Amino acid sequence: MPFFESLTDQTSFRLLGNIIDILLVWFVVYKLITVIKGTKAVQLLKGIFVIIIARLVTQALNLETLGWIMQQVLEWGFLAIIIIFQPELRRALEQLGRGRLFSSSTLNEESERNRLIEAMSKSVSYMAKRRIGALVSIERETGLSEYIETGIPMNSDLTSELMINLFIPNTPLHDGAVIVQKNRIAAAACYLPLSESPFISKELGTRHRAALGISEVTDAITIVVSEETGAISLTANGDLHRNLSLEDFEVKLRRIWFGVAQQEVTSSWWNWRRKKNG
Repeated sequence: MPFFESLTDQTSFRLLGNIIDILLVWFVVYKLITVIKGTKAVQLLKGIFVIIIARLVTQALNLETLGWIMQQVLEWGFLAIIIIFQPELRRALEQLGRGRLFSSSTLNEESERNRLIEAMSKSVSYMAKRRIGALVSIERETGLSEYIETGIPMNSDLTSELMINLFIPNTPLHDGAVIVQKNRIAAAACYLPLSESPFISKELGTRHRAALGISEVTDAITIVVSEETGAISLTANGDLHRNLSLEDFEVKLRRIWFGVAQQEVTSSWWNWRRKKNG
């Protein structure tokens, strides 16, 4: 009995060690992917996974020739990887040295959210002051692929400079809607469905009707800058918020897009009340 108990303890310890090894490898690979995201090294990792799967399949089916080829690729391929992808590997090692590789992904997400809100706010502020008409629809859960196909594909980083440039009058892409997917501009000059609601004010133009129309059939957030007045409006879930100040626009956009602003505003108000009451 002591022998079997010892054997069981050793097996359990070995199994626990294997699980820990797998978790550590998974964590490092995940962090490396976040570092090299957007580079050609991502395609490299996909190729490595395909080769590893092919190697396992050849072993299971006892395909000796193909298995030998896969084994040679795995053994000598890493040397080629180091040579070909030296810039990406150096970048990952530099970030490891700065302590960024194991930093919290939550901080990165919050930083990216702030960047997106700032880019939107800066571009909307610029266009509103100069009365440049704009229509921007942000995809959420419901896909906007059918509307993206009606425009000009872009797949560009969302920046205020690019957003402003797209809506400058008399340029090829200024007429129509810009559609944003996640943190990228998917397409410009897109056509959106117009709302047929009889309750819409007659003073609202095509941009506002398109913004309401897309909000009635999807959960997208749509931003409108009036060409006539420079007023800022926002639609979501069939609701139209008109004549927003830049501060109100930022708060509403953050709350609807990311669902975090209301908690921050409430917390700030509570802290202010505590200070006021001593």
